[in-house]
Formats: sequence, C-alpha cells, structure tokens
Amino acid sequence: MAGERVAGSPGVTGGLEILPVHGIGDVMPGDDLAGLIVGAAPWLRDGDILVVTSKIVSKAEGRLVEVPADGPERDAAREEALAAETARVVARRGATAIVQTHHGFVMAAAGIDASNIDKTHLVLLPADPDASARALRAALAARGLAVGVIVSDTMGRAWRNGLTDVALGAAGIGPLRDHRGEIDPYGNELHLTEMAVIDELAAAGELVKGKCERVPVAVVRGYPGTGPADGPGAAALIRDPASDMFSLGTAEARAAGLRDAACLPDAPRGGGAADPAAVARALAAVGDLLAPGTQVSEAPGTLRCAAPDDSPAALLRLGADVHRIRAALAAEGLGSATAIDGTALILTLTGPARL
Repeated sequence: MAGERVAGSPGVTGGLEILPVHGIGDVMPGDDLAGLIVGAAPWLRDGDILVVTSKIVSKAEGRLVEVPADGPERDAAREEALAAETARVVARRGATAIVQTHHGFVMAAAGIDASNIDKTHLVLLPADPDASARALRAALAARGLAVGVIVSDTMGRAWRNGLTDVALGAAGIGPLRDHRGEIDPYGNELHLTEMAVIDELAAAGELVKGKCERVPVAVVRGYPGTGPADGPGAAALIRDPASDMFSLGTAEARAAGLRDAACLPDAPRGGGAADPAAVARALAAVGDLLAPGTQVSEAPGTLRCAAPDDSPAALLRLGADVHRIRAALAAEGLGSATAIDGTALILTLTGPARL
C-alpha cells in the first residue's frame, strides 16, 4: 500500500476509554464543527482521538443534494447522484450497487445517505475526507487542543455479513501500525502483519455512537499513537489497482472474462514454454464439450486440432472447438497462436499469458 506507515508504534498498555459526545444536535451547512464539538465536550484533552461521523462533516461542508421527497422522481435523482459520485461500478445486484467512488473507496451506493436528514435531501461523502480531518484538527488546535481526528463511515466487508465503521479521513494519527520485521514471542519474524489502526478506532467509536442515538462523535482516550504531524491520512489504506485481487464482483468478473475470451488475440511468439500440466488441465476442462470426431493431438509446444472430415459443418464445429480450447488455455495462464495446416488448426502454445 502507498503511504507512510507507523513502524514500531507502541501498543496500548493502560487500556482505552471510548466516550460518547452528547448534545451536538443538528448540524447545518456552514456550522463551526469544532465549536460544536468543544461546546458539547468541554472535557476534551490533549492526546484524545475524535471519531467523527462523516455525515456531520458533509452537512457542515454543504455536501447535500436536493431531491424530491418521494416517488419515481426521487429514485431518478438518487440514481443521478450515484452516477456523479461513481468512478466505476464494482458489482450490481438489483437495486444494490457497490461502486468505487472518486476518492477510491469501494462501498454501497457511493456512501450516499438518506438517513438522519430530511426527506428532501441526500448526504454525499465529504469531497476530501483527509482534508476535512486536517481542517477540523487545525480548528481544534486553534482552541488549544492537540488531538487526532478520524472521519468515519459505515461499510460492508467482503466475505462477512454485517457492517462496521471505517476511517475515510484521518489527521494526527498514523493509519497503519506496521509489525513487519518484528519478532513474535516464539522467535518468528512477522512478514505481512499491518494493522489498520484508524479503522479499528473508527469501529470502536461506533460502539458508543450507534445509528439512531444522535451521537455523531466519539472520543477514544488512551491510545498512544497521536503525533504533531497530520500524517498521510486514510488515503494510505486505499489499495492500489495493481494489487487489488477483488476489483470486480463475481458476476461482473465472469462477464469481463467472457468478453476477453471473445476477443482473445494470438499470443506473441517467444513467450516461454507452456506447462504440460496446465495444458492437460485446459484440455480436461473442455473435453466433454468438443464436437464428436474433433481430434486433438499433442506435441511439445503445440496442439493439432483436426475435424473428422472437410465438410463445412465439420470445419465450423472445429473452429468453435479450437476457440474453446484457446479460452481454457488462457484461463490457465497460457497463450496460443493459430495456424492452418490443410483441414487442421495448429495451436502454438506459450506461457504465461493474461487475458
């Protein structure tokens, strides 16, 4: 992941307190959020971490969209807002859309929210949650408070039911605690362990905020990771596209694979030897789908595919069979290029390849 990491940051030894901030009330565009928080929580002290629901940040910043109160016009306006906030669609099932926002977050409905707001408005995510966290931290610092700030929102998780709060923005606290290179009590070196500290703190704060209790701010006290610098923010938690192994939903990934298979190009020559085991798996995958009489013979680096006769119907079936074989080879990471030898098609195999 890109961004600064906190290496060897201390763990919590004395325990944590998670405190709700009551009495903030409705937040309106242009409100002084720092002033509202300090007025509701005069007990704040240096080193505290404020977990602030993104909705009140968005309200204060005027990130609202006016929509009809009900009917198809409201649905159309919401779809228009969703399209404007969407960088790409990850998955869609019926009315539910999982999208990547222009910030890089992958979440349902681009984080657009219709709860805790009058029926004629929708709340968008802050335009730049890290900048919002930094601005709020600076406003609190101007009031003499040296605190960390996390801007949080609710997300679902791959592989698990239920929702949890995560950090969309952060300032004054490192986003990751990097354990790589440390030695565990059994003498094993840690190679992969990076804890998303600001997500953990956001989730902890949600335990005292709730969704219907009108408590949009929580304070985590006792975590030793705050510092004088704003830090890289929550943007450091966004996985870059090259390392994202789950960039599409299952149906969307299958559709993309079928489109790629339909446009499968000849692989360039000289791509390395094909793995015989991978070739065998590809042939086994399509073996029951080949037309009766289609003959496939193997030689090192090639497959010879022949029709039982030279009738137009047999040659058409041969072409379809060869494409099935090529798609199966590509699924195994193997490239192929076609050549005609009389009534047979010769596949020259290379590996590895990508669709």
